Amino acid sequence: MLKAVLFDLDDTLLGNSMDTFLPAYFHALTRYLDRLKPPERLIAQLMHATEAMDANDNRHVTNEEAFASAFYPALKPDRSTLQRIFQRFYAEEFPKLQSLTHRRREARSLVEWALERGLQVAVATNPLFPRVAVEQRLAWAGVSIDDFIYALVTTYENMHATKSHPAYYREILRQLERHPGECLMVGDSWEMDVLPASTVGLQVYWITDEDELPSQDVPLAGRGSLGELWTAVRKQGAFPGAYD
Repeated sequence: MLKAVLFDLDDTLLGNSMDTFLPAYFHALTRYLDRLKPPERLIAQLMHATEAMDANDNRHVTNEEAFASAFYPALKPDRSTLQRIFQRFYAEEFPKLQSLTHRRREARSLVEWALERGLQVAVATNPLFPRVAVEQRLAWAGVSIDDFIYALVTTYENMHATKSHPAYYREILRQLERHPGECLMVGDSWEMDVLPASTVGLQVYWITDEDELPSQDVPLAGRGSLGELWTAVRKQGAFPGAYD
């Protein structure tokens, strides 16, 4: 029986292409920090630290800790000073990136519908960002933490693996205290949502257009746009998938 729905954030609940967003994010961050180090040095360190997070698959090291150990030692000033600068960046500059995104009106309807029926709802976004950045993007999507009580929102502070690893989904299952068959993952990325989630045993609804082809034969609970998912949920009175 379905007990929990996991929603990816970017290009699922929120219209936000990472191919556009990430370069703009790195540019804004390095511009904000350029008085400390040359931009090319900062970009190199940020990429190095991001790669360290993406490689993390350690239940004893959070993604935040993996980032910190790769990023801060090579830079000055000290870590605490840099962290205060990061906090100001997320308060002052990060909100300006909202213009690169757009709301999908079905997002709020789906989250609301699931919670009203007693399902756990988790925001299963790739935990490469701090919570403050995830919370802002949820607000941009119209599904703010001020409006909904989520069972889990994955961030770099509370996760020990990224979506590159099935361990990420196993950790979500542990935190939700659910078996794989009780959960449905809804996401757009074949490599980070569909494959690792299905490897762990979750059913998956693939957010995609009709022309995109899967790279492997993976059974799906369904596929289509977020709007098509919402239409199916309203019509069937349930999320797609076979649950015993």
